Amino acid sequence: MRSFKDGILSGKTAFVAGGSSGINLGIARGLAEAGARISLISRSKEKVEAAVAELQAAGFKAMGVAADVRDYAAVEYALGVTRQTYGEIDIVISGAAGNFLASAIGMSPNAFRAVVDIDLIGTYHVLRASYEHLRKPGASVISITAGQAVNPSVGQSHACAAKAGVNMLTRCLALEWGASGVRVNAISPGPIRDTEGMSRLTPTPESVAAFRRTIPLGDYGEKRDIADLAIYLSSDSASYITGAIMDCDGGSSLFRGNILSSLAPVT
Repeated sequence: MRSFKDGILSGKTAFVAGGSSGINLGIARGLAEAGARISLISRSKEKVEAAVAELQAAGFKAMGVAADVRDYAAVEYALGVTRQTYGEIDIVISGAAGNFLASAIGMSPNAFRAVVDIDLIGTYHVLRASYEHLRKPGASVISITAGQAVNPSVGQSHACAAKAGVNMLTRCLALEWGASGVRVNAISPGPIRDTEGMSRLTPTPESVAAFRRTIPLGDYGEKRDIADLAIYLSSDSASYITGAIMDCDGGSSLFRGNILSSLAPVT
């Protein structure tokens, strides 16, 4: 049975930062299944090569470059190689992120800075460096944010601050780039099964069960759920959507209690 997504992104090029694993690799695969050519970056050369090989083995057109989003010149280089190989870039996914549970006084300043550097500064680097390579009009830029951007949480001051910045950066660039026809949105995933982030935030069966009780739809989501939303936002079907922060979380953001404080000890 053919999906409505089949071929919806045919002829388009997608650049996926942080795309060697987790949710972002799931997005890369989804975009490829919808017809896009994929270029992905991540810090680890080995992980990039493995992810590219996985996509190519599935019959998709894919390439990758090892690059750290904290290094603006490295991001510029990777985008340049992508442009030389595939032409103008239609879709940018900025999803590199880092996180861990720690109270504000329980982490070092360097630890706080590391998350901000990856999540916020890294997102700025990817979006800023991509602009000259984007197909204008018609390009779609998507950042991966998180519920912590709007819901304060114990043990998450670093991630909350960084993702709040990502949300506001998304809205500012939507204002600035709208005239050129570039759409800028963000996806805020909820609890997604088999991801490093959820393994860290809910490390025990008890914490998983506690988290599930806060999800109106009753269970974790799948990487495919985030990929499907990214496909939609990247397609012409979303041609009048920009500046949006879209939750894909089973309704978990509706739970306003401090969930994380009861899930795992914070030191």
